[in-house]
Amino acid sequence: MFNNVKILYHQGKQFIPDVTTVEVPGIFRGRPIISLEKVDQSKFVELCPTDAISQNPLCIDLGKCTFCGECARVFPNKISFTKDYKLSVNKRENLIIKEGEDQPIELNSELIRKEIHKMFGGSLKLRQISAGGDNSCEAELNAAGNVNFDMGRFGIEFVASPRHADGIVITGPISENMAEPVQICYDATPNPKIIILAGTDAISGGIFLESKAINRSFLEKYPIDLYIPGNPVHPLTFINGVLGLISRKK
Repeated sequence: MFNNVKILYHQGKQFIPDVTTVEVPGIFRGRPIISLEKVDQSKFVELCPTDAISQNPLCIDLGKCTFCGECARVFPNKISFTKDYKLSVNKRENLIIKEGEDQPIELNSELIRKEIHKMFGGSLKLRQISAGGDNSCEAELNAAGNVNFDMGRFGIEFVASPRHADGIVITGPISENMAEPVQICYDATPNPKIIILAGTDAISGGIFLESKAINRSFLEKYPIDLYIPGNPVHPLTFINGVLGLISRKK
């Protein structure tokens, strides 16, 4: 019974009436804020295992960040993580958070292809590809369709075949063994099609970036329509990002 109470405390009620305004209950690390307090910036760089932190000015790249929170734990007056789960962008550079800035992260509407809203504004079918993932992002994306988050109410669903899909969602750093399947899946998806990278590993390679076991050449061939950071991606982050892309966000 105690465990059930803990789950209710952290997750709140099962159904979320409005996924665009709800506050995340319990423990969650979202958009970070970097204060202007003077510190030894080199110590921050040394802390991060994925080189997500750079200096002069001090920045955090959410495409590389694992959201471990170690930087905020060691320097609580310099870095704090908010509960803001709206983290998605359609321009890679916009995932970089600089010190002294406290602005919401938003998609650039001018970069969204016109055919995306025209074709997918009312319904979007996606084929999810686990390209060497650890099953954390995969589990969260699966949760996005459950009775709690219910992204199906917006016409957004995962399908079993790329031939029935409007785009692909890649999770994982893209291992060598999955490089060809990702390409095959993309080629099998009808045009026009979109590419979404979900999670730190997919966006930057994460902790696996220097591994010889990954092959990210696919990402050099095509433009990416949506970057959704997180380690793993929160269902609310995914849903709000996709809604922003297809212009269905309230």
